[in-house]
Amino acid sequence: MQVELTNYVESFVDVTVNTLKEFVGIEVAPRHPHFLDPEKGFEWDISAVIGLSGIVKGAVIVSMKSELALKLTDLLTGTEHSEIDADVIDAIGEINNIIAGNIKPKVPNGEKIVISIPTIIKGKEHSIAWPSKQTRILCIPHKAFDNDIFHLMVAIELENEK
Repeated sequence: MQVELTNYVESFVDVTVNTLKEFVGIEVAPRHPHFLDPEKGFEWDISAVIGLSGIVKGAVIVSMKSELALKLTDLLTGTEHSEIDADVIDAIGEINNIIAGNIKPKVPNGEKIVISIPTIIKGKEHSIAWPSKQTRILCIPHKAFDNDIFHLMVAIELENEK
């Protein structure tokens, strides 16, 4: 059974805004949520993917350009980074890990949702292959700093209850 993702927009926005404020120390502003067109090209350089299992199956993904990933990592580590290295990979993975973990109490039966460890995809303008053309991917862009944008994407389905 497909979850009506639009019912969860506010929860995902709240968790994302609070995570960036409390963990990284920056204010972010959500933009208009929309369903992602998986055929469209993207300008992401790094994505953190967290799989969901248990009463739901799916994924929570945070994607951004390398410049924003470097800025966020610099703030978290207190050191300057000039390329996507192990620190950057860890930082972006941990940001998504906190978002995915903090969304569990906000959704019905969230305690029965199991989250995976983050998987990082890096590469200029990479795309993410979704398992089915029927998968609806909710994309919530967020503005950070002056002109940086990152995308929080969510695709979930409820397991059939028997």
